[in-house]
Amino acid sequence: MPLVAAAVCPHPPLLVPEVAGAAASELDDLRSACDLAVGRLLATGPDVVVLLGVGPVTGPVRPPATGSLQPWGVDLDVPLVPGQPDRGAVLPLSLTIGAWLLSRHVPLPAASKQQAVQVTADAGPVEVAALAAEIAAAGDRVALLVLGDGSACRGQQAPGYDDQRALPYDEGVATALAEADLDALRDLDPGVSAQLKVAGRAAWQVLADAAGASGGGWRGELLHESAPYGVAYFVASWERM
Repeated sequence: MPLVAAAVCPHPPLLVPEVAGAAASELDDLRSACDLAVGRLLATGPDVVVLLGVGPVTGPVRPPATGSLQPWGVDLDVPLVPGQPDRGAVLPLSLTIGAWLLSRHVPLPAASKQQAVQVTADAGPVEVAALAAEIAAAGDRVALLVLGDGSACRGQQAPGYDDQRALPYDEGVATALAEADLDALRDLDPGVSAQLKVAGRAAWQVLADAAGASGGGWRGELLHESAPYGVAYFVASWERM
């Protein structure tokens, strides 16, 4: 049973206080929930922490790798592994925020190492299952930090404008994460998810397949749910029963 725990967090650039600037306090509750979820993840004593988020291709991101917040107006680099020798590959936004969240808990538990994998936003079931199998083989005790946002259509000021399907979609995701409902996550429709500009669908389905492949039962807890800018953010913690 290689997967021992998982944490689900969103990846808005505004989560980083330097990016949010004067508005940083608006996401204090979200930031605190992410810290709690990552702290619980690391408390399980994993030998490997795998960051998982949407990227341009499906597969591992080999270290060294670095993310940058320059596109969001801040000259801040986020290395995948603290102290890595050079910049290396470019991390997508999801993994950049994941590495930033993890860096708030450095040093990692003894004997732990960190890896990163990405999945394309339009990944289908076969691609998702194959990546889940790779994650399950990453170590004897794998902890998975999953990055992904919900719909971006919650209101007229949302990036995707207003779509009445967004709220029930997000409510379904929130319930699935709270209950560690693997089938509900697997059943998320890729087409509808894309229409609602959901950034987490593929990553959540990889989580579901990885948890299912690890066997046993899972206990979930939803630590945070909000949509402050018309984009749904979820924070959840999963552990084996």
